Parts: sequence; C-alpha cells; structure tokens
Amino acid sequence: MKSLRMVICVLPLALAGCSTLSSVNWSVAYPWNWFGSSLEVSENGVGTITASTPLSEQAIGEALSGYHLRSGMKTEKGTIVRYFEALKDDQLALVINGENGAVSRIDVLDTEVASEKGVKIGTPFTDLYDKAFGNCVMGSGDDSASVECKAPGSQHISYLFSGAWSGPQGLMPSDDLLKHWKVSKLIWRR
Repeated sequence: MKSLRMVICVLPLALAGCSTLSSVNWSVAYPWNWFGSSLEVSENGVGTITASTPLSEQAIGEALSGYHLRSGMKTEKGTIVRYFEALKDDQLALVINGENGAVSRIDVLDTEVASEKGVKIGTPFTDLYDKAFGNCVMGSGDDSASVECKAPGSQHISYLFSGAWSGPQGLMPSDDLLKHWKVSKLIWRR
C-alpha cells in the first residue's frame, strides 16, 4: 500500500519531466494542486506570476492551474502588445499583459481572488478610503468610466472602482457618490 501511495505522488512529477507533450499542463496533476490553489494579489504579483515570469503560454499556464488560457494581441499607444486571458468556468478571470517578454500588468476580475489585505471584487470604497483626493485618478482606456485608486501602502497594487455616474466624462465623481462604488478590478503593475 505504501508503494502505491508513492507511485501516485511520484508519477505526475515523472510525467512532467519526461513528457514530449509540451502543450499538456502537467502541473495540474501535482498532488499539491489537487485541492485547488488560491491566488492572492501581493506586491510581488498574482500567485506565482511575478515581473520575472516569461510572457509565454507555458509559464502562465503552469502558474494558473484551474484556468483556461487564450492569447491575443492588441495595439496600445501605437505598439502591438501580446496578452493572455485566463478563464474560469468560461468567465474572464485574469488578463495578463507583458512587455519585453515578461509580465508587466495583471488585471484581476475573479471574485475569489483577493489582495494580501483581503480586498476583492465588491469591496466598498468606504472600506479603504475616506476621500478620493490624493488616492485616486480617473481610469483610462477601457476603464475611463471608473476610478483607479492606489492600494494603501502599496507600490504595485491598485483598485478600480465602478458605480453609477451621470456626470461629464473625465470628471471625478464626488466623495459622496464614490462611497457607494465598489471594487470592480484589482490591478497589479510591475
């Protein structure tokens, strides 16, 4: 019986090292991934994805067991940028962008992923801030209807808040209005 347990634990490791099927994500077979892994947004990155993670399907796939990856390209400021989208149950959960072959930004949309301090999608503005001044700016690009606020005490994490707003585009909503907004995205930047 002991040898059977040993074979069950060692077999996925051996297969990962010997496999010629490079497109198979063998890391999901590792015993430590059997019960799921919880991602966390930290100063270093999201889960095991950091600034030193190569922007490749294999590296990101190994770091995100339990997610389905798809890749794409877009133009940003006149430059073609490659990105990966991680889907969980056919829902967009993470968007991983990169520059110079390494990860540079991760947008977290998965409601089960939280920051080190427990902030996740749905956290109210008032749980983190008294006022927007000095903490927040209007979002840009696809997020221009939202407000982006630097996470307290962080150099790499920010939160995107969304809510009802019928004012002029580009104008920051008042603090009275923001207190009803909630986190719609966690953002990590290199």
